[in-house]
Amino acid sequence: MKIVFMGTPDFAAGALEALIKAGHEITAVVTQPDKAKGRSKALQFSPVKECALRHQIPVFQPVKIKTPENVAELKKYEADIYIVAAFGQILSQEILDIPKYGCLNIHASLLPKYRGASPIQHVIIDGEKETGVTIMQMDAGLDTGDMLYKKTVEIAADDTFETLHDKLMALGGEAIVEALPLLEKGALIPEKQNSGESCYASLISKSMGEIDFSKDAVTIDRLIRGMNPWPSAYTYYRGRQLKIWKAVPVNGQEAEGSAGEAQPGTIVKVAKDAFFVACGDGCLQVLELQLEGKKRMSTHDFLLGVKPGAGERLGKSEG
Repeated sequence: MKIVFMGTPDFAAGALEALIKAGHEITAVVTQPDKAKGRSKALQFSPVKECALRHQIPVFQPVKIKTPENVAELKKYEADIYIVAAFGQILSQEILDIPKYGCLNIHASLLPKYRGASPIQHVIIDGEKETGVTIMQMDAGLDTGDMLYKKTVEIAADDTFETLHDKLMALGGEAIVEALPLLEKGALIPEKQNSGESCYASLISKSMGEIDFSKDAVTIDRLIRGMNPWPSAYTYYRGRQLKIWKAVPVNGQEAEGSAGEAQPGTIVKVAKDAFFVACGDGCLQVLELQLEGKKRMSTHDFLLGVKPGAGERLGKSEG
């Protein structure tokens, strides 16, 4: 098929590579404008643009895709269908109506659950057991179009946002490549979304990463994994921000039974390779962390230079 592909981050680039490998003709790639990065303010290309340039595909980078002049530019590229994955802009009905087969979206959740911008993080934070990818016929709403094709994956107990993202990136490429021949044959049956079963995955912000130790250890572990690698889960230690990159929820007995009597956020035990923090229920065994101004490291290496004591508390109030 002739395809105009719209997307921006790595998740979208994975699908674009899969479509190219499958032999589809990508007549153009539409992605967000280049962004200045770092102190040098050098322009950084999106992963989708980098992929397009490697394959010598024309790139179109509108600031606002819906303006009349940009719609006119879009119409210059021949396409049977538009494929959209994490593009970052809302398409108008005028754009949705341009190609023969309309516009398909590769969404990183099992719709109608987790509509919105950050489904991968939220399924981990919420403790879901599985997730997947939905190929959806786009309409003018936000992830509300008819569902056409799904692929599912289990969420592992140690999955982070990074690891689950990579699984879903590969799954999204597989799903769209499998769905397109079925679409051409008329073999995909549109399924309406039940809005009563939907939930919204709001955009992740840095403030969401602050750890509340009054919550149970399992919930805090899910937050840590859902925020890894960005924007990270964090607390404070001796007045400095302390990012926690890896931890394991354990019961109080594994921390010598003292966690149940300690205030949430209290360090109840320091071992050779970890320290244990009391939570609202259970205890968190901290295995990898990063103190403000330092590199990310194992707790073993951290304890070689910093000597936290049992009874110290983590959190802003202790700063």
